[in-house]
Amino acid sequence: MNRDMAGNWQEYRIGDIAEIVGGSTPSTADPTNFNGDIPWLTPKDLSGQHERYISSGERNLSKKGLSSCSAQLLPAGSILLSTRAPIGYVAIARNPIATNQGFRSLILRPGFEPEFVYYWLKANIDELERHSSGSTFRELSGSALAQIAIQIPDKATQRAIAHILGTLDDKIELNWRMNETLEAIARATFKSWFVDFDPVIDNALRAENPIPSSLAEKAARRREMLARAKAEGRDSCFPKHIADLFPDRFVDPEFGPIPAGWRVVSLPDVIDINPPRVLKKGKVAPYVDMANMPTRCHIPDTVIERPFGSGMRFINGDTLVARITPCLENGKTAYVDFLADGQVGWGSTEYIVIRPKPPLPSEFGYCLARSTEFREFAIQSMSGTSGRQRVPPNALSRYHLAVPSEPISMRFGKIVQPLFTKAGQVARESHTLTALRDALLPKLIYGELKLNNLKQFIKKDV
Repeated sequence: MNRDMAGNWQEYRIGDIAEIVGGSTPSTADPTNFNGDIPWLTPKDLSGQHERYISSGERNLSKKGLSSCSAQLLPAGSILLSTRAPIGYVAIARNPIATNQGFRSLILRPGFEPEFVYYWLKANIDELERHSSGSTFRELSGSALAQIAIQIPDKATQRAIAHILGTLDDKIELNWRMNETLEAIARATFKSWFVDFDPVIDNALRAENPIPSSLAEKAARRREMLARAKAEGRDSCFPKHIADLFPDRFVDPEFGPIPAGWRVVSLPDVIDINPPRVLKKGKVAPYVDMANMPTRCHIPDTVIERPFGSGMRFINGDTLVARITPCLENGKTAYVDFLADGQVGWGSTEYIVIRPKPPLPSEFGYCLARSTEFREFAIQSMSGTSGRQRVPPNALSRYHLAVPSEPISMRFGKIVQPLFTKAGQVARESHTLTALRDALLPKLIYGELKLNNLKQFIKKDV
């Protein structure tokens, strides 16, 4: 311990710099153990996590639940490290938080910066895995974690390194939030127009036409919104050039009420499913694996070059939907806009590729695939043995949707296409910043890059 390293760096064991704390799960048979106000994490909560700090997970514990198991309430600033299935998810607690048994968390001793240790762990996942054990499922025990050697500089250098890497991550995180906002606008527009039929309800209410009973609750909400719009001197909740595209009444065919003039069709009537794409065997082409399929935004985390073997092929404008459990339930869906003109990419055989037929814009397919209605239908259509269930492509022929007129389809495209274009630009910038961060990370964390004038790198509030 404390063996002198080059310059102002010293070697420690992780057990020397932190208290290592395990997690636990209270009895799930007792519902009163959950739904309290104590944030509680499982490794799944860190899957796809882009931010360094985390404040909560999917579930909370009650005080009773926390006291009934061996989990501890960890202080803010604790480093949360997943140490089993998978090893190496890492985040910093923004506030007091508890974890399940999939974590070994580090409560750092004075003199050690959480963000520096966070980045050191990110750079040393292979080292963490090397110290793990187990045949079926690898696990890093608390005692093994405590013995791992870590090289740490003085506190000012820790802060400077963390600040450089953190500045890049802050920009990457800001870009992800911007993309989520852009996509949220597109998906909200899709839901309003093609699922909730808001413009039609508004027009019907203003024309005093009957509203189908199944839409009565939505109509009540729209009536309140129209009253507010009128009080503000507006005739509609939508701009006139949008409202005028939609009818002012509903018809009630076999599948439920739809706007007058629209038609109900089977999905393959308006969307190509697994359209043919030509790619010669052995040709090196962009490849998207299932692990890098996004669950929130439309851009895959990583696209690599790989010789084509067998798998689903796609071009720009296609939407990829994971059809196998649990990837479908987790929301793995991508919109392809990262290829060069005329380029064909490929990926897992467990993708379904969809592409709307004109006049529907290609983005319509992605918004549809992300919709609750489509996802619930797809999940209910899965078949196969437990743990390997998947959606047969022909099941989508049983999915019906209401198709709007051509002017509405084209107007939707004009609204959402700039949103996707901007999101793609932002995502490409994020990939460039990520590559820069990943290149700098090992050089900074091992002291290979010398930092001059440390003050310029240290946060002013530290």
